[in-house]
Amino acid sequence: MTIPLYLKDSYLKSCVGEVIEINEDKSIVLNQSIFYPTSGGQPGDRGSLLFGGAECEIITTHKGENGKIILVPANHDCLPNLGDNVEQVIDWETRFKHMRVHSALHLLSVVIPLPVTGGSITAEKGRLDFNMPEALSNKEDLETQLNKLIYGNYKVTQSWITDEELLAQPELVKTMSVQPPIGSGHVRLVRIGSDDNQIDLQPCGGTHVANTSEIGSMRFGKIEKKGKQNRRVNIHFID
Repeated sequence: MTIPLYLKDSYLKSCVGEVIEINEDKSIVLNQSIFYPTSGGQPGDRGSLLFGGAECEIITTHKGENGKIILVPANHDCLPNLGDNVEQVIDWETRFKHMRVHSALHLLSVVIPLPVTGGSITAEKGRLDFNMPEALSNKEDLETQLNKLIYGNYKVTQSWITDEELLAQPELVKTMSVQPPIGSGHVRLVRIGSDDNQIDLQPCGGTHVANTSEIGSMRFGKIEKKGKQNRRVNIHFID
């Protein structure tokens, strides 16, 4: 199993890790990782592994079996050896944009309080698919509400509950298509706001900003009909 350091600190840009596995396809597994693996609509991290004056470019990251985090190298000409300690460095500029978009999508699910049927994140924009039989008639008002929440300077924090506690509170789960992982005994919750003034609380394994003001201004893009009851709402960075 790889220790997912990004769950505790999304702002960790570099860290040492030990190579515990090199697979037949030359993908690499470390004992601990700051690289986020593709999951929940958020792309896997890119970056580099530095060792002995050499650099191995990592082009993406994905989940493996038994909690392993798989790093995919750009080529096989420069790889660390099993047991090597390497410095892992993520492409922070791209990761931070993913964090900003991901947190913005949580707020989007607040201003549009409908069941979520899907979602996706890029470094430029994000989208959520909603179970939305009727088209939105107040797009401009919702955009204003979204940016008001963004600039409300709300803290974004995390906590953990047991599988049983989550099952007893099904209202916490907003997504219809992707259910939070149950089976490890505990589930991570991401809260926007405080106990006294909670804006949002839902299970999430992704990376987020520490304060909503870090997101920056967002605008609504296309709202596309996807099926009989589904509509896709796109949001984009303004700056």
